[in-house]
Parts: sequence; structure tokens; C-alpha cells
Amino acid sequence: MSAILGGMKQLLDLVPAVAFFLGWVLYDIYVATAAVIVALIGVVIAYGVIERRLHKMHAFAAAVATVFGSLTLVLRDPVFIQFKPSLVYCCFALLLAGSHFVGDKVLLQRIPQHTLVMPDANWRKLNAAWAVFFLAIAALNLYLVYFQTEAVWVHFRTWGYSVLTMLFLASTLPFLMRYLQETAAEHERSTSDDSQS
Repeated sequence: MSAILGGMKQLLDLVPAVAFFLGWVLYDIYVATAAVIVALIGVVIAYGVIERRLHKMHAFAAAVATVFGSLTLVLRDPVFIQFKPSLVYCCFALLLAGSHFVGDKVLLQRIPQHTLVMPDANWRKLNAAWAVFFLAIAALNLYLVYFQTEAVWVHFRTWGYSVLTMLFLASTLPFLMRYLQETAAEHERSTSDDSQS
């Protein structure tokens, strides 16, 4: 059941990007903007039904898209919806960076998980790396808005940011794997000790 729910969530996460792309391909940037607003609000509602709670990240993305998308639709200027990814990624970067100065743990370290145990210094490095990555993506989006065609921006907004995020995540795996392995080894040792006692 959890695997089915996980698959549903992954599909849900793709819906806004696909809705935006299809709206642009079949009509124009304005239909695409309306489609992504509706899709993001739909994703928030769907997550609410599945998880029975407000998913903050999706709610934030939907709120930003609604504000900037509405400006695009009312003023008939696509630049507002084009700024939306930069704003969202900058907010992610600021949250990650700010967590270095608030509390004992950085933001990534506070996410509940049981498979990764690292020293605080390494969590800080990983957290800082993601903050820099999100700032770089925000800057890249602005470059595409100002120096590339709308078509290039739409294709990159739909597929490029996801691919870059997956590549960056993959680049951090060698750094993380030793801690996953150490955790597994420690678990095996503790299980072995328990069985011997």
C-alpha cells in the first residue's frame, strides 16, 4: 500500500509541469499559466486527501504560482510567471542557509530519516551545498528569461530543472554512501551483539 501511495505522489508531482507544458504546446503561455495554477492547487488538495495534512512545500509553490500567474494573466505579461521558479528556488536557498544560524541542526538534518547518520559538520556541508545549488538554479532561470527564447525557457522549466536536481542529488551520493554503509554495518553489529547476548 505504501508503495502505491509513493507512486501516486511521484505522479502527482509531475502533474503541474506536464499541465504547463501541454498548455503551452497546445495554446500559449497564458493557457499554460492558468493550467499550472489549477494543477498546483489540485496537487495541494490531493496531498491533503492522501496525507490528511497541508503539504507546506506544495502549498507555497501553489500560492506563489497563483500570485505571479494571476499577474501574468491580468497584465498579459509572461515575465511574472517566468520569475516564479527563481523566487521559489531563492526561498529554498534562504531557508537552507538560514538554518545554519537558527537552532542546533541545519534544515536537512531536521528531516526525519533513519538510514543516514552523519557528523554535524557533514550535515552542514550538505545543507550548504543544496543552498548554493538552489541559488544557482534561480540565477539560471533569470538568465533563461532574459537571454533565451520563451520556447527554451518553457522546455527548461518543464524538464531541465528536474534533470539538474536529479544530477546534483546523484553527485552527492558518493559523499553519502559511506554513512549509509556505516549505518548498515552498525545495525548488523548491534543485531549480532543482541543475538549473542
